[in-house]
Amino acid sequence: MSTKTEHQLAQGVEDSLGTYFQGFKDCIPTLLGYLSIGFAAGVVERTAGFSLLEIGLISLLLYAGSGQFIAAGMLAAASPILSIIVTIFFVNARHLLLSAAIAPYFKGLSLGKSFFIGSLLTDETFGVAAAKATEQKRLGYKWMVGLNITAYLFWCAANVVGGLVGDWIAEPEKLGLDFALPGMFIGLLALQWISRKKYKLDFMVVVAAAVTLMAVSTILPGSAAVIIAIIAAATAGMVIERWK
Repeated sequence: MSTKTEHQLAQGVEDSLGTYFQGFKDCIPTLLGYLSIGFAAGVVERTAGFSLLEIGLISLLLYAGSGQFIAAGMLAAASPILSIIVTIFFVNARHLLLSAAIAPYFKGLSLGKSFFIGSLLTDETFGVAAAKATEQKRLGYKWMVGLNITAYLFWCAANVVGGLVGDWIAEPEKLGLDFALPGMFIGLLALQWISRKKYKLDFMVVVAAAVTLMAVSTILPGSAAVIIAIIAAATAGMVIERWK
């Protein structure tokens, strides 16, 4: 088979797995969550003393809802920079697990393309990609880029809009904006739990996570305990599912 024919076949497979525009369309259902969470993050950052430029930069460079809420709160409390960095690192260490879970669907990609996908992966885009992978067993690079870029740009825009409005909201916690991120995660968890229909397995995973978290939190900081609980629960779920 000629190199040209192989390239055409590879291109055909890639196109069948989705285009940039298809990734954009599949991201739309999550954008409402990004709007509310990004807006809330911008408001909290603004009330913590961030300038609009700083809000734009932190959303572009950090690009992590939980990390940005933590950074705003700790900076407002005059916490040491090293403490802020370490805390955000541990909280966002879960992205290593997300990237590892999705990597098998992108075998054969160059290091640069793999890094590009992984650097923009979030909990929400991972959830959309995981659901897509369950349906077709493979994922396309173009589709994933369209999904990630749409979420990324929308998140940054929502942060800036929240920053613009933040001058008129002196106490965002009174409006429940500080609960926006946990609320979104609860909603995503509920939707995935209903769609999976593996209630017994999910219940056992929850129990494993809860027991591990309670045991480890007595000897380690809360953020580290959460990471260990996630790893333990994911491992337990994998073992139980394969054993069955």
